[in-house]
Amino acid sequence: MDQVLDIAQTIFSQPAAKIILDLFAIGGYLIFVWLFLYVAIGFYRDYRENKYTADWKWIVLAIDIPPLNVQTPKAIEQMFSHLAGAFESPNIADAFRGGYKQRWFSFEIISIEGYTQFLVRTEETYRDLVEASIYAQYPEAEITEVEDYVNTVPSTYPNDTHDIWAGDFGLAEDDAYPIRNYREFEHSISKDTVLKDPMGAVLENFSRMGPGEQLWLQILIEPIDNGWKEKAIKKIKELIGEKSSGGGNKYVDAMLGAPIKLLEGVGDQVFGREESESSSSSDRDDGEQNKLRYLTPGQTKVIEAMEEKISLIGFKTKMRGVYVARKEVFRPSRGVSGLIGSMTQFNVPTSNSIVPKYGVGTSYFFKDMRSNAKKNLMMSAYKKRKIKPGATPFVLNVVELATVWHFPMSHVKTPMLQKVETKQSEPPIGLPIERLAPQVWDVPVEKEIVKEPGTHTDAYGYTGDMKFG
Repeated sequence: MDQVLDIAQTIFSQPAAKIILDLFAIGGYLIFVWLFLYVAIGFYRDYRENKYTADWKWIVLAIDIPPLNVQTPKAIEQMFSHLAGAFESPNIADAFRGGYKQRWFSFEIISIEGYTQFLVRTEETYRDLVEASIYAQYPEAEITEVEDYVNTVPSTYPNDTHDIWAGDFGLAEDDAYPIRNYREFEHSISKDTVLKDPMGAVLENFSRMGPGEQLWLQILIEPIDNGWKEKAIKKIKELIGEKSSGGGNKYVDAMLGAPIKLLEGVGDQVFGREESESSSSSDRDDGEQNKLRYLTPGQTKVIEAMEEKISLIGFKTKMRGVYVARKEVFRPSRGVSGLIGSMTQFNVPTSNSIVPKYGVGTSYFFKDMRSNAKKNLMMSAYKKRKIKPGATPFVLNVVELATVWHFPMSHVKTPMLQKVETKQSEPPIGLPIERLAPQVWDVPVEKEIVKEPGTHTDAYGYTGDMKFG
């Protein structure tokens, strides 16, 4: 120990420049090597990913549902579960050398001057998967490929015509904590169970947009593996105070804990106090693996909700909102406040909440310049449907996603929401369209012969009532 102290004293008694050079020669240069490799690998992966995704073709699908929609968000829950089939697990060669990137989906709700539409943006490879997942739950829905609406507004700010507010939403707590889901919006009226559809509050805000105003909500989801569940399980064990299963870490724990125990023992002898609580509690092992029986009812309920969350399929998620309008009608207090307010209905104070995480607002130095830089970043990220820019993505399971994004039920009044106008059906089987069509122009109308009073037979041999002739 004395030799170590002498070496340290010798090193730090020199001038600062000499100390830095000595530390760099001893091994400090390894830090710079690591930083260089980290940055180089990042640039290389971005290059390979850009090359891999260069030929991707994105399409935007507009979804219209029948006016009489009795499907609960359970149908959308099944739809999201269907989309989990897009997950692929590449090997190291595909991920690093090939630049493989997992395809993702964007589920959107937009209001253009009050006209509201549900949209899905997907890479063309998974168009059939998206359509099949929707038709499986809504057979009478209409899905139409449309032009991307984001190109109707400027991409650069500031400009002479428009101004925007943009922000990312995130979770207030760890991913393991669930938000309020649609099942908790159900309440009983006499013998019937009614869903107080949370989409009503969201769409009410969208329907209030006026001329020159647009409000967009974007939910990006990317299929992932079950790694997020392992992290959630660790969080649950931490909350219930479950003891470590031991293994190789017990030796490290013993080495780190020995000096602390020694100091506690010395303190007990010097000050004449009784054995410290920490050492006495460790010696008195009651054999309990966790402290579940000491938890309050509220804590137990939260842990049960966390376990229910990890029992379902999860997606990496990014939620982003944009309010854009012409400068003469730009009123963020109406569009932004309403959007943020509609997200608070999914909050559980004892569990998790959806809150704004990253926005265009700034304070202190260079406010305007920094705000404009954020506006350009957020608008570019929205138009390209990028997950990385802005706030950190989080994990929602299929129930939570179906709560935030689903088609409204019939009792939700959405006057400007696009819906299927009429019910479509297939023509009768065996209708002789091809055989009769060439004969239409050859048959004179004069050949119609009346067989009986009140009926007639036309040139095709069809007999029917006169009033339909």
